[in-house]
Amino acid sequence: MTLLIISPDYASHLYPLAAMGTSWLEAGEQVVVATGPATASIVESFGFEHVPLQLSRGSNPGVIRAEEQPKGEDDALRGFFSATRSGMIETLAFQAEARMNDLMWEPVKTARAVQAIIEELNPQTIIVDHLAFSARLAMVAAGIHHIDVVLGHPTALPLPLAAEVYGFPPAWPAAFSPDEADLQELKNLCLQVSESFTTQWNLALTQLAPTLQPSPDAFAEHGDLLIFNYPAELVPTERTELLPQHLFLGSSVRSEPTEPHVERWLASTSEPFVYVSFGSFLSVRDDVLNKVVTALRECGIRAAVAYGSGDLAALGEIPDHWLVGEFLPQVTLLESAAAGVTHGGNNSVTESMTFGVPLVVLPFSTDQFAGAAALESTGFGAALAPNTATVADIKLALGSVLQLPEDKRAALQELGRSLRQGDGHARIRSALQG
Repeated sequence: MTLLIISPDYASHLYPLAAMGTSWLEAGEQVVVATGPATASIVESFGFEHVPLQLSRGSNPGVIRAEEQPKGEDDALRGFFSATRSGMIETLAFQAEARMNDLMWEPVKTARAVQAIIEELNPQTIIVDHLAFSARLAMVAAGIHHIDVVLGHPTALPLPLAAEVYGFPPAWPAAFSPDEADLQELKNLCLQVSESFTTQWNLALTQLAPTLQPSPDAFAEHGDLLIFNYPAELVPTERTELLPQHLFLGSSVRSEPTEPHVERWLASTSEPFVYVSFGSFLSVRDDVLNKVVTALRECGIRAAVAYGSGDLAALGEIPDHWLVGEFLPQVTLLESAAAGVTHGGNNSVTESMTFGVPLVVLPFSTDQFAGAAALESTGFGAALAPNTATVADIKLALGSVLQLPEDKRAALQELGRSLRQGDGHARIRSALQG
């Protein structure tokens, strides 16, 4: 029996997808991952087999830098970083306009490569990243049953019945107050991109499977079994009732190898600490990380800071008793952290909830706004606008999450217990076998 996992060449996408495959490996089955070369070593670290598959121009082995990307992708990445400094509307507009190249790169060629891999391996089960549109196009065209995994906030799959538009956040944290005219302009742009993207999908579908009906909305397409790597407790019931057949995994948390220096740091004192990371992309915003570091230092709070692609020197004075590194074992540290500071990426949010860790979220892009709003509305986090938040604002937000009201802390701890006790990976395998 063979499980095939199809992932973009990005560590942040591969980690949760690979973690899902562990229950197949533990059952003695073959697990093969089709992805690019940048994350091949991650595939091997899980004990899986690697098959080369390029799904996009760019890649990210764990920390991304524009100068390490291929020509064209480097300028796109710099443009994205620049947009984040202008604000949320500018960032979302930039991402919308770039979407045609980002999400369906060389669709017909890529789809045929995917079909060739499937034909050679003959897998009994296929798990695919929802954002791997060319790969999902291949399976739709060939009528191949597959598990479709949404790794972002659930709104990454827009619901036509809820009048949602891909790339347009349905909710904003209170710290953001976009102008209505700007919002309408952004929504119009997202609608135009959706129409263009759907046209591209249908043109490719015509070449791959001429007899199939065209899609009315390619962004709303999904697989046979839809899985959300997200806690259902953070999603309004009225939205889940509109979803097609689905399963909320809660979180897909990977096991991490022991790092002796990290273990020594954790064991050195029982003093609470805050874990800080803006992920592999947005750590480039070391100006915002500087404000976070300053707030933590002035409050006398111990911290573990992953600065990623940022400039360590730009963070300012780092206390000697802190743990600081370009990359830190996030799951290991969140198991013991008192709170976290994050950009609101899916792994950061779901892993923090797994260990009952409240968050200060400074969202920059895509579904991070919806995720931050969900944490804010449930009382499990505080959200700030990264470009305008002051050190004083961050201090107040840190205080609010470190001293949650008793009922909110109890609810968050209960959510963490339920996520840790529920074996979501085994549930996926069981659902398929049933």
